[in-house]
Amino acid sequence: MTDSKILVVDDEASIRRFLRVSLVGAGHKVLEAADGVEALQLISQERPELVVLDLGLPGVGGVDVIRQVREWSDLPIIVLSVRDREKDKVEALDAGADDYLTKPFGLAELMARVRTALRRTLRRKDGSSVYQVGDLRVDLEARVVCLKGKEVSLTPTEYELLKVLVRNIGRVLTHHQIMERVWGGCEDRDPHMLRVNISNLRKKLEPDPVRPRYIVTEPGVGYRLRSEQ
Repeated sequence: MTDSKILVVDDEASIRRFLRVSLVGAGHKVLEAADGVEALQLISQERPELVVLDLGLPGVGGVDVIRQVREWSDLPIIVLSVRDREKDKVEALDAGADDYLTKPFGLAELMARVRTALRRTLRRKDGSSVYQVGDLRVDLEARVVCLKGKEVSLTPTEYELLKVLVRNIGRVLTHHQIMERVWGGCEDRDPHMLRVNISNLRKKLEPDPVRPRYIVTEPGVGYRLRSEQ
């Protein structure tokens, strides 16, 4: 996962400089852009493996950059922004961002999110259908879910929900994204249905459903399946 090409997009030179030093120190190659137009050009020309993106950019804003990229690429995008409102997070994630961190941020957490995003890309490329997270093992091809080596029985809806989370392991998925992928046209769906199924999944998979290790809640936004234990 080292030696990946990462594009840092931020209009603050000090932030770009800090991220460049940190990412290069971790073995990555770093490109920089100070605005949305430059970012889109570099993404098209240089084809980075990952983008770390600020939202408050001059000209073409961060959310518009995400939307334009998603028209032709599933390139991982981690948002790094001072905007901490749930509305801003949901908008960026619904537009297609993979993750969202609020400034000021912890470097260790950012690097963990970078590793997760790059790992997800590698897994997608190698076509693996088996996911192992701690004691949880999910074989999507065989449709088998095991916990500590013992098969777990799930309802069809619970399995579809887990499958969506597994295919996006480590990625934050909004309530809207999950409901759309599990139930389809979710405009008239009650979010309570999602909460009930998440609760049922946790009862079957979590050692302590009150303090989940696998299916993590992102308050006001959605859920993620943790990729590291």
